Amino acid sequence: MPVFEHRFEVTASVEEVAAFHVDPRAFRRLVPPGIILQIHVQEPVATDSVNEFTMWMGPLPVYWMAVHSDVSPSGFQDRQTAGPMKSWVHSHSFEPISEFQTTVVDHIEYEHHFGWRGVCSRLLFSGIGLWWVFAWRTWATRRAVRSM
Repeated sequence: MPVFEHRFEVTASVEEVAAFHVDPRAFRRLVPPGIILQIHVQEPVATDSVNEFTMWMGPLPVYWMAVHSDVSPSGFQDRQTAGPMKSWVHSHSFEPISEFQTTVVDHIEYEHHFGWRGVCSRLLFSGIGLWWVFAWRTWATRRAVRSM
C-alpha cells in the first residue's frame, strides 16, 4: 500500500495546533486555491464524526466521505468510507518540540482502484498533487495559528 508522509514545524503550542485543526473553519482554510469545496455534512471532529463533501477539481466533482477516529489532543485520524480511492487513511499527529513549537505530521496510507477509477484517482491524487496540497496546508496552518 502506498504511503505519503509530510511533516513541518509551526511556531505554536500543540494545544494551539490541535485547536486549529478541530475548528470547523479549518477544513476550508486547508483546501488549496483552484479546488472548490462543497460541504454536505461537517460534524465537529470527534470519534465517529463524519465529514462529507465534494471537491470540484476544475469541472470534475470528487465526492468524499470520511469518518474520524482516535481523536486526542495529539491528533486524529480520518478514513475515507466513500470516495475516489479504494482506501485512504490519514493520520494527523501533533508532536511538541518545545512549549511554543510543534511538528505537524500527516501520514496517509492509500490504495487506488483498478481500472478506469484507478486511472482517474492516480491523475488527481498523484505524488505531485499531494505535495501541492500539503505545501498549501503548511502555509495555511502557519498563517492560521499566528492569528490565534
